[in-house]
Amino acid sequence: MPTSPEVFVPNAMDVFKTLAWVIAGVLFISSLRGLASQETARRGNGYGIVGMVLAIVAMLVAGSDHEISTLSFLIGALAIGATVGVVMAQRVAMTAMPEMVAVLHSFVGLAAVLVGYAAYLEPGHAGIDPAERVEIWLDVLIGAITFTGSIVAFLKLRGSVSGKPLLLPGRHLANLLMFTASLGMVVPFATMAGTEALPFLLGMTVLACILGLHLVAAIGGADMPVVVSMLNSYSGWTAAAAGFMLNNNLLIITGALVGSSGAILSTIMCRAMNRSIWSVIFGGFGADVPAGGGNGAKVEGDMTETTIDELTEELRNAKEVIIVPGFGMAAARAQHAVRQLVDILRKRGVNTRFAIHPVAGRLPGHMNVLLAEASVPYDIVMEMDEINGDFPNTDVVFVVGANDIVNPAAQTDNTSPIYGMPVLEVWKAKRVVVLKRSRGAGYAGVDNPLFVSPTTRMLFKDAKAGMEELVAKLMA
Repeated sequence: MPTSPEVFVPNAMDVFKTLAWVIAGVLFISSLRGLASQETARRGNGYGIVGMVLAIVAMLVAGSDHEISTLSFLIGALAIGATVGVVMAQRVAMTAMPEMVAVLHSFVGLAAVLVGYAAYLEPGHAGIDPAERVEIWLDVLIGAITFTGSIVAFLKLRGSVSGKPLLLPGRHLANLLMFTASLGMVVPFATMAGTEALPFLLGMTVLACILGLHLVAAIGGADMPVVVSMLNSYSGWTAAAAGFMLNNNLLIITGALVGSSGAILSTIMCRAMNRSIWSVIFGGFGADVPAGGGNGAKVEGDMTETTIDELTEELRNAKEVIIVPGFGMAAARAQHAVRQLVDILRKRGVNTRFAIHPVAGRLPGHMNVLLAEASVPYDIVMEMDEINGDFPNTDVVFVVGANDIVNPAAQTDNTSPIYGMPVLEVWKAKRVVVLKRSRGAGYAGVDNPLFVSPTTRMLFKDAKAGMEELVAKLMA
């Protein structure tokens, strides 16, 4: 008699792991959706936390067949990592958030490299097929670039190294040769038996590390928000490659979400700067001579200073006020004093709003995060495209620590390195008051003709001290 087909009965633990990974994947997608809006960002973070906890639990359950000592090491590592993460999150200032994000990306890259080597050198894996070896190669390549590139970004954001781009002769050719050499090593690595191809993996890792260092070193400080976003994308693709390598569907989903969202955000930010994403990745902002030639027209004229008393009087008489925050506000930690100013003005019936440029600060959404931390109402925080047309009807524009994002040379001077970059058109307002510490140029090193405009007044003070003095005067 014919035998009946064998019925596959899934293991209960496998069912739990698969179900947990599906739920975690949905939570990660919901997390990204929540982070798209300030009103739902906290909820989105919550979804992400729950999803990650569920993924870790599923991983521990799936690994329950290992020795207890192995699981003990794993749980101990999780506890140490969680403790370090909590301490870092509690101690880091909002002004240091960009460099913290960069250094966390380096951890992702380093982890991917170590996992790749572990998978290749694991006993019993000598017979892994060429496709799996290519997955290991991709994981290590992207991870190494992310690791060293993130370290350079961290040092630039921290100010430990210069924010100016390092432009070596023939840098593009050098990048191409390093990448081509790395590609060439994948063939012997994928086809040689056992661990005989280890020298090729090591050689590719060294080249990828140098490539990551060189790519980010050649990018100027003004492009750092885009760089941080791109490194975020790299870390996502690294995780996706590791997912293929480890046959982990959840890691593939998570990595693809992070990688694609980071790439989309980087593209959006480049459009906001009228820049090509490729010129940011391979070039240096303000380093090459612009299409019109030169480094920007020399700014002629004298700055007109104002006082707290004069500014107080202008704000009391104003009906429409727009505040433009920049990195100077973040560096001085003045966001809470700014919120106090807004509360006072709104109680007086002054229509007060914020104008946010997409690349203000050192991190995507940097200003939005600072204002949210200070409990500024979301409905008065406007993006550049929403508010640019309102400046002609504005009585006072108060620029707090911003520079390049309000530079009219971006529209008027085709020899300027920032020519073509969309900016906040604050000079169209009846009065512009710029609060900054010194007369120096901005982070991009470009002079700003706004500062010598007849309608502009300069208030040379530390952002926090100046704002607190202004708030006290308005409350008197």
